[in-house]
Amino acid sequence: LQISGYLNLLANTIDNFTHGLAVAASFLVSRKVGFLTTMAILLHEIPHEVGDFAILLRAGFDRWSAAKMQLSTALGGMLGACFAICAQSPKGAGETVAWILPFTSGGFLYIALVNVVPDLLEEKNPWNSLQQILLLCTGITVMVLLSLT
Repeated sequence: LQISGYLNLLANTIDNFTHGLAVAASFLVSRKVGFLTTMAILLHEIPHEVGDFAILLRAGFDRWSAAKMQLSTALGGMLGACFAICAQSPKGAGETVAWILPFTSGGFLYIALVNVVPDLLEEKNPWNSLQQILLLCTGITVMVLLSLT
């Protein structure tokens, strides 16, 4: 098996840990924020996990092993959620949320800026770049509309 498969599993576990932190901290704020965060992460995770599964297959894992390893990385999310809940201050959830949500959202913004923006700038076809920007704006609009309900 190639080392890239194991590196991908480590990165996916860390990614899932931060997702668990974000989801648990969001539910500490309110149910509405928790559900919105969960929905956003699910929409992000579905294609992400399919891509990770393909990386594991290419790295030499068989389908069953790749599926088991992908499921094992989900434990990182559970650990992140448990960490967020256990990190609550005796004074209330406000202090926990005050550092977890900025930490996780900053990490997600960093990943987007480092991975997505350079690809957009290198795109040769302006129509493809415009489509990606419109889809990004559509996603932001959907999240704003859901937060207003």
